[in-house]
Amino acid sequence: MAILIDGKAWAAHDRAQTAAAVAKLADSGVKPGLAVVLIGEHPASMSYVRGKDRAAKEAGIYSEVIRLPSSTTESGLLNLVEELNHDERFHGILVQLPLPAHISERSVIEAIAPHKDVDGFHPLNVGALALGLPGMIPCTPLGIMRLFEYEGIALEGKQAVVIGRSHIVGKPMAQLLLAANATVTVCHSRTTELASLTRRADIVIAAIGKPRMITGDMIKQGAVVIDVGMNRLDGELCGDVDFADVEPTASHITPVPGGVGPMTIATLLNNTVKGAAERVRI
Repeated sequence: MAILIDGKAWAAHDRAQTAAAVAKLADSGVKPGLAVVLIGEHPASMSYVRGKDRAAKEAGIYSEVIRLPSSTTESGLLNLVEELNHDERFHGILVQLPLPAHISERSVIEAIAPHKDVDGFHPLNVGALALGLPGMIPCTPLGIMRLFEYEGIALEGKQAVVIGRSHIVGKPMAQLLLAANATVTVCHSRTTELASLTRRADIVIAAIGKPRMITGDMIKQGAVVIDVGMNRLDGELCGDVDFADVEPTASHITPVPGGVGPMTIATLLNNTVKGAAERVRI
């Protein structure tokens, strides 16, 4: 049976470290601040924002949720982002995705000041990651890297397969694994013979958004399996991995829920504190 990677426990560990860093910044007269912008009433987005706001406040971060109607114009949102860029109370800005269809996500992401882009989606931060330079790193991939560290899972020289090529998870995940000296294959919806690739992998990261797509016969004995998916199937939350089928084969596995998700929020808080600490050094 696989070792269960307890994302909730490791996230609590991370949040405690963040709270300690917040207390240390207070000695310099700085209180980290996070602005979260929520447009409309998308149920999942509202739930995510509540969780982020609660976790930030518990860590001692000043958190403000700015709720806007779904009729908000793109220019109106861009004006708000510009105001937040210059608001010294906030060291992190997060515009909750997805946005209404009439607003360009790319335009909004590019409008956020790179040093306040705690999601790590701004092109300058994307480029910094690709070049191995300092910058904000997307929360979910960075949270997964911390899980590897905490669990003592070696990456150097390992064969890793990342299933999914999104800008949010798949691509930055592959870059972080490469930086850790893993050999990385990125798969996606057009990949043929996917199972032949995953069966050779020491590490499989599933982030494709298809419920229980990865089954036990696709995993080699002793592989580490990280499930980023969050799907609803037959009224239940489940990941991209068929947990019951894969667990007997894997050496380590993340559950859904309670695996990667809590680490994503913990890393968001850490990025906010990182932004505050860097402003102190300037």
